[in-house]
Amino acid sequence: MNHELIICIVNTGFTDVVMDAAKDAGARGGTVIHGRGTANKEAEEFFHISVQPDKEMVMILVTSDIKDDVLHAIYRSAGLKTAGQGIAFALPVTNVVGISSEQTPDSARPDQAQNAKEQPNND
Repeated sequence: MNHELIICIVNTGFTDVVMDAAKDAGARGGTVIHGRGTANKEAEEFFHISVQPDKEMVMILVTSDIKDDVLHAIYRSAGLKTAGQGIAFALPVTNVVGISSEQTPDSARPDQAQNAKEQPNND
C-alpha cells in the first residue's frame, strides 16, 4: 500500500478546520506543529492576501488512493481564499512502519530481527 504525506500550512487556529475536512475525506489523524511564516510584502501583493506570521503546519499521512480527495477537501475548507489562508501539498512516502493496517516487513519487526540474529548462517 503506497502512502503520501500531506502537509498543510494555515493561519494559527485553523487546524481543526483542516483536520475535520481531512477526516471527512478519509484521513484518520494528523500532527500539528506551530511555526512562523516569513512571507514578504511582494508575496502578499502577488497572492492578494495579507500574511499573518503565526502559522500551524498539519502533517497527515494518507494512502495514495485518498490523497486527492483529502487535498481537495482541505482546499475547499481552508484554502488561500478562506480565513485559514492555507496551502497544502503532498510528498511521496517510501516506507511506513507503525500503522496498524500496514503489514511491516520482517526486517522491520523486532521479534523477527532478533530471531534472524540467532539463526546460524548456513550459506
